[in-house]
Amino acid sequence: MIKREALLEGAVDAAYAAGKVIRKHYSRKLQIKEKADNQGLVTNADVEAEAVALKILKKCEPDFALLTEETNSKGFMNKGHQGMWILDPLDGTTNFVHRFPMFCVTIAAQIGKNVEVAVTYHPILDELYTAIRGKGAFKNGKRIYVSDTKKIANSLLSTGFAYHRRGLLSTEMTSFEKVSMNSRAVRRPGSAALDLAYTACGVFDGFWERHLAPWDVSAGALLVTEAGGKVTNFGGKKFDHHGVEILASNGLIHSQILKSL
Repeated sequence: MIKREALLEGAVDAAYAAGKVIRKHYSRKLQIKEKADNQGLVTNADVEAEAVALKILKKCEPDFALLTEETNSKGFMNKGHQGMWILDPLDGTTNFVHRFPMFCVTIAAQIGKNVEVAVTYHPILDELYTAIRGKGAFKNGKRIYVSDTKKIANSLLSTGFAYHRRGLLSTEMTSFEKVSMNSRAVRRPGSAALDLAYTACGVFDGFWERHLAPWDVSAGALLVTEAGGKVTNFGGKKFDHHGVEILASNGLIHSQILKSL
């Protein structure tokens, strides 16, 4: 039987190891490449951080499939796999390249169809966000909760824009304008995983974005729900971390954000 506490321990170790690599490269000259099909940037720090994290995750649970951003792993689970590791070793690479300190390591453990364990680590601020399904969400070991903001007019929200701008940017800007008109303010920090972690601990009252990958949202979505929040798609239906859109909030203003979207 898979012990979720052991998975959490392994994911935390992997996140710290990847974070150490990221900090090492933060002030150094980077090797930067553009991904194919305008999918963003990748650096030697991304690749090295993923390698050290995967080494630890494979040792922790070698029977898990792998779904990662920087390798060709597809995350396909067959009868020989008990679960799957979902990893982004450096979410917010563009921020990292420009020395804007909003980026993180994010790791999730999926068992069956559900994400059961979540870890997101901000290596510059040394903030560790963790969750096990049904056992709450934590920041550096202290229980966290979503905000208690009841009106969207009083809310601070966050979002992000897809790398594929053609045909999408106008839609995203329309949503940005509508939500901005109804809320106190909207931020666009550039790391979906951190946006979700900050929603879980009440910094943001909500977050939405289109065209994200499972490694961007799997851990963060669990953090939000375990902190007492709500996560759906843009239709208000059940969230699928292998889907293409996410709306996360404190739950109290969820329907108000949906109307704006």
